Amino acid sequence: MPAMFWGAGASVAIALFAALRDRRRRLRDDPDRVGWVDWRTVQMAALLATILLVSIGLHTR
Repeated sequence: MPAMFWGAGASVAIALFAALRDRRRRLRDDPDRVGWVDWRTVQMAALLATILLVSIGLHTR
C-alpha cells in the first residue's frame, strides 16, 4: 500500500516538472523553435497516474 502513495508522489513531481517545462516552452524568445516533447501530454498522463495510484492505494487500505 505505501508503494502506491510513493508512486503517486513521484507522478506529482513529474507533473510539476512538466508544468514548469511547458511554461518555459511557451515563454521562449524564438516561437519558431520546435520542441520534441509535448509537456502538456506528459503532465496529463502524470496527473492521471496520480489519480489512479491514490485510488488504488485507498481502495486496498
